[in-house]
Amino acid sequence: MISDMQAVLRADRISVEDYLESEESSEVRHEYIGGILYAMAGASDEHIAICVNLVSALRAHLKGTPCRVQISEGKVRLRAADEDIFYYPDIMVICDPRDQDRYFKRYPKVLIEVLSESTETIDRREKFLSYRQIETLQEYVLIAQNKMEVTVFERANRWQPELSIQPEQSLRLPSLNFSQLLKDVYDSVNL
Repeated sequence: MISDMQAVLRADRISVEDYLESEESSEVRHEYIGGILYAMAGASDEHIAICVNLVSALRAHLKGTPCRVQISEGKVRLRAADEDIFYYPDIMVICDPRDQDRYFKRYPKVLIEVLSESTETIDRREKFLSYRQIETLQEYVLIAQNKMEVTVFERANRWQPELSIQPEQSLRLPSLNFSQLLKDVYDSVNL
């Protein structure tokens, strides 16, 4: 028997189809977890600079390959704990030919999140646990925006973190044969 509280919670949820339709015309992006919508906050100048630096380098590096880079307007779709989930990672690299949907991707190879005070806990815990369920994901990257600190989690390394904090260290993505010095990741960012 369904309790009154369960009935209320189910009534407040929206379907995946309604979510996808509403996101096409919404001025505010929303992440979707099991029928519940969560509005996304705007990005700081530092956040934007880091994303531009990385996307530019990744696009140049991946030119002529089947891989492509998407920025924060692209959604990743997954299932975790029997719930449909849609997240907007800051940067996503897709190489799998099965990913043909125009509005979301299911098979990313690399996911990158630029941390903010309001999202860091979710990015480090909830998203990390959810993203690891994606069969094609090889690296999950967390980039601090208020200090020089990049953490890379690799499937090949059993998701153990590799931390880089010095300007001459590199962000390395072995699955893409990609490397970028931290000083270049943080170019034009005031720390």
